[in-house]
Amino acid sequence: MSHIKKKQGPGWGAVAGVAAFLALVILLENLSALLPSVPRVLMPTSQLFTVLKKGAVYSLVVVSMNLLNGFTGLFSLGQAGFMLLGAYTYAILTVPVDQKDTVYYLFGGSAVKFSLQDTFALLFGSAGVGGAVSMVLGVLVGLILAGLVAAGFAYLIGLPVLRLKSDYLAIATLGFAEILRAVFQWQPLGPITNGANMLKNFPTFSDFNIENASGQVVLRLSAFIPMLIAAVCIGIIVLLINSSYGRAFKAIREDEVAAEAMGINLARHKMLSFCISSFFAGVGGGLFAMYTANAQAKVFTSTMTYELLLIVVIGGIGSVSGSVMATFLYVACSEWWLRFLDSELAFAAPAAPGRLAFIAVFAAAVIAAAFLAIRAIRRREGHTLRQEAPVWAVAILLLGWLVYFVISGSLQLPLLRNGFRMVVFSIIIMIVVLFFRQGIMGDRELPEAMRAFRRRMSARRGDKKEGTK
Repeated sequence: MSHIKKKQGPGWGAVAGVAAFLALVILLENLSALLPSVPRVLMPTSQLFTVLKKGAVYSLVVVSMNLLNGFTGLFSLGQAGFMLLGAYTYAILTVPVDQKDTVYYLFGGSAVKFSLQDTFALLFGSAGVGGAVSMVLGVLVGLILAGLVAAGFAYLIGLPVLRLKSDYLAIATLGFAEILRAVFQWQPLGPITNGANMLKNFPTFSDFNIENASGQVVLRLSAFIPMLIAAVCIGIIVLLINSSYGRAFKAIREDEVAAEAMGINLARHKMLSFCISSFFAGVGGGLFAMYTANAQAKVFTSTMTYELLLIVVIGGIGSVSGSVMATFLYVACSEWWLRFLDSELAFAAPAAPGRLAFIAVFAAAVIAAAFLAIRAIRRREGHTLRQEAPVWAVAILLLGWLVYFVISGSLQLPLLRNGFRMVVFSIIIMIVVLFFRQGIMGDRELPEAMRAFRRRMSARRGDKKEGTK
């Protein structure tokens, strides 16, 4: 227990950094409107904003999962179920009353005869500034209620389930998520959940864009809003982790017997961690419904939970900043950077100017990847040359294909077709997991890692100075 150290809070530097990043998001999103004369090739692409929106939503859910799995040591696989609860709660409560007959047309209307937006519109109005206030308050209250409903279900489920440990807890929570998905698609509940059909016509991120009297968008905030909400929620989780409750969570993770001997109420703190994690997962589910502009139970499968767990492992179990960075890297690779692998790629002719550039970049990438992989292997204790052989084999194979590529003059890349992106993506994930057993950040946070890096650099400079004397 002595190695559990109290990590300092994020500090004002981190707050200023997040504020600057949010300001940059607003600038990038409105760049095309602010500078209409700038060529389109220099503008931010739509994939960038897709990554920002989905990454913000996923980062909140991943950090909430890390709070439970990484900081408290409870192996739960019910995150998709709590997201489903949050998404449906938000959608049901925010669909306008005049849209309910359209959405629930198969069931003759909705059993929920009110909407949060319409309720606030009675107080602030439905047009102009009052309409904007009604919409914002409706969304915020809807997200909070989404989290509370998820936390309430977590409390009920946690009463029997938290008595289990390890794999048994994971299986129980996974079963809960699957049962919940089936229940929400049950036709008799159609007047509430719309059965297996999707819920739609509720406020989404694009509704936060500010328009003028003619309906033209003058300020785009569709990427800023999810980033802001996720940043605030993650900040609350960080404050919790650095509080006395967070230290109790980490003590339970390290040794339950020792933690109980220190006076920590295990059942109470486990339930608290489970409910808080579920609350933010519910908020993330509401944000996910806003991102996709619909809510449908069949989306929240166990595959989504495994995807979230994978991001937690890649980022580092017990690291908030690692979870956030891994989320955006994961989403960027799956939604943007590797998309070209799903379609055939060929140059116009063997003499195309891009041929030499491609050859040089490909060879440099293979050599650099091999160098980094071998360097990581050599840092391990007791490494052998046999461990380096697979890396050399793959590098030689790729370089041999490049030689054939040059001799044949064919610039048609093989294997590129629909679905190949996920094959490459899986291989990349396997490599990351094999060579970074503790994830990108381990159990450290970004400021701590930066301080350690600066210390190493200072020590190297000191050794060089001593060597020159």
